[in-house]
Amino acid sequence: MSKQAIIVRGGWEGHQPVETTDLFRPFLAEHGYELDVFDSPAVYADADRMAATDLIVQCVTMSTIEKEEVAGLRSAIEAGTGFAGWHGGIADSYRSSDAYLQLMGAQFAHRPGRHPSERTGEQSDSYIPHRIDIVPEKADHPIVRGLESFELDTEQYWVLTDGLLDVLATTTLPKREFDAWSGEHTCPAVWTRRWGQGRIFVATPGHHVDVLEHPSVRTIVERGMLWASR
Repeated sequence: MSKQAIIVRGGWEGHQPVETTDLFRPFLAEHGYELDVFDSPAVYADADRMAATDLIVQCVTMSTIEKEEVAGLRSAIEAGTGFAGWHGGIADSYRSSDAYLQLMGAQFAHRPGRHPSERTGEQSDSYIPHRIDIVPEKADHPIVRGLESFELDTEQYWVLTDGLLDVLATTTLPKREFDAWSGEHTCPAVWTRRWGQGRIFVATPGHHVDVLEHPSVRTIVERGMLWASR
C-alpha cells in the first residue's frame, strides 16, 4: 500500500520553495509515497486529508497561518503524521503564531554576515564558512549514522530553542571583532522532536538548492523525512 505525503510550499521566494521541494520529489516517489503539492497551509485545516497523510514536507518561509490551520497541523502531528523541513521553510515559518512556535520548539533568530566592508546588498552577504558538527552521542542515530562533521559556506542559522529537542548536530556561531554579542554561541543545526504520536525533523542548512545538494545535507534531509513519516 502506498504512503501519502504532501508538500506545502510558498512564502519568501528567496529560499526557492519550488526548486528545493522539487529536488526531493523523486526520492519520495521512489520510496513509495503518493505526493500532492499545495501552495498554502490551508490544507492543514482539512481534518480528513490530514488524517490520511503520513508525511508533511513544508517549505514556507515567514508568511502567515490561520488559527484553524495551525490547529489542524498540531492535531495531525499529535495523531502521528510526520512533519519535516529545512532552513527557513520550517524554522522561520509563521512568526506571529505562538501555537506554531510551541509546536516547533525552535525559531530562527539571526544569521551572521560577512565583514561590513565585504557586503554588497546581495543574499551572499550572509554566506559565511562554518561547520556542522555531528553530536558524538548521537552518531548512531539513523539520520546521521556514518556521517562526519562537514563544512558549508552558506547561511548559518542562530536559533532559539525550548530545550526539548533531540539535537543530532550543532553549529558554533563566531564572535568576531565587529559582532555585538559577547562570545561564540553553539546552537542546534539538525534535530528531531516528538509531538504526541508524531515526529518532527528539522535541518537548518538548505538556503538554496546547491546547499541541499551537498552530499551530507541531502543525506540528512532524505533520512530525516523517512524518519519523521508515520
